[in-house]
Amino acid sequence: MAPRKPAAPSGLSQLKADLKQGTPAGLYIFYGPEDYLRDYYLEQLKGKVLAGGMESFNLHVFQGKDLTLQELTQAAEAMPMMSERSMVLVYDWDLFKNEERRNGLMALIDDLPEYLCLVFLYDTMEWKGNANTKLGKLIKAKGQIVEFRQQEQSDLNNWLRRRLKQTWGKEIDNPTAEYLTFLCGGLMTNLAGEADKLGAYARGRAVTRQDIDAVCDPVLDARAFQMTDAIGEGNYDRAMSLLGELLRMGEEPIYIMAAVGRQLRQIWSARLALENGRGESYVAQLWGMRSDWQARKLMQSARRYSLPWCREAVSLCQQADWEMKLGRDGSDVLTELLLSLATRDRGR
Repeated sequence: MAPRKPAAPSGLSQLKADLKQGTPAGLYIFYGPEDYLRDYYLEQLKGKVLAGGMESFNLHVFQGKDLTLQELTQAAEAMPMMSERSMVLVYDWDLFKNEERRNGLMALIDDLPEYLCLVFLYDTMEWKGNANTKLGKLIKAKGQIVEFRQQEQSDLNNWLRRRLKQTWGKEIDNPTAEYLTFLCGGLMTNLAGEADKLGAYARGRAVTRQDIDAVCDPVLDARAFQMTDAIGEGNYDRAMSLLGELLRMGEEPIYIMAAVGRQLRQIWSARLALENGRGESYVAQLWGMRSDWQARKLMQSARRYSLPWCREAVSLCQQADWEMKLGRDGSDVLTELLLSLATRDRGR
């Protein structure tokens, strides 16, 4: 076995290097919204640590809600069976819950067995590092904290291109890939399923926007954008139809309101940018947009509205949100909001 090098908190890039060199560290923290990448690299890590076909004996998996410090320590100290290493994988465990747990973990982490790879994975629970505590500093010094972030648009484009080509023999260009990520969100877990639907559905060699519109399920933010865009086009029937679809799908009105409110604030900011001679790059940076296509679409939408309309629209949305939180029926509030927006003069 290659000698293990000291762990360093260098995130995903360091994890990739560890796997490539065959030198996994002794302690990892996995967290972040990109489940697809997290699960992929977890499997890669298992493959490196648990080589030799003895995974069932040398992999110990715990759910945090049922785990005690004593059980964790016993699993960590159990010698691997017919293998050089073992892995302890813990899901959603609050490392900083109380002093007893913190002290016990400090003792364990400070003297990790050479054969052990200990992974704390945060899925339903948020990872809170508490880096200023003694335990937090020790984790940073001894382990690698890996955040699985939503990928940049260029990375998603390349991944979608590879997946569609290798699995389905289909092609997709960058603008179409950007439209897909706008419509279905930028998380690979969801995009993987949508890409497979497209691969099975598309009749031509290249995936088109028409294919995407035919079989893919838009995320809530995309539906909100479509609603406000329909209002901008004067297509109030479509706006109401989109709202009805969301309600029939069981989306909570408060979440629909939040998405519509965010979209209206984005349009207002884009209108302000236009008024002050700012372009797409400014708006994309302001809202942390990964896609140039999304920024262009927002600017196009903002050109349909006057600045007074945008200001009033945001105010109406705030009022509607307040009424919903006071107990009014959410469906009625949303319907009245769209009607109010439709009757306002959009003139520039």
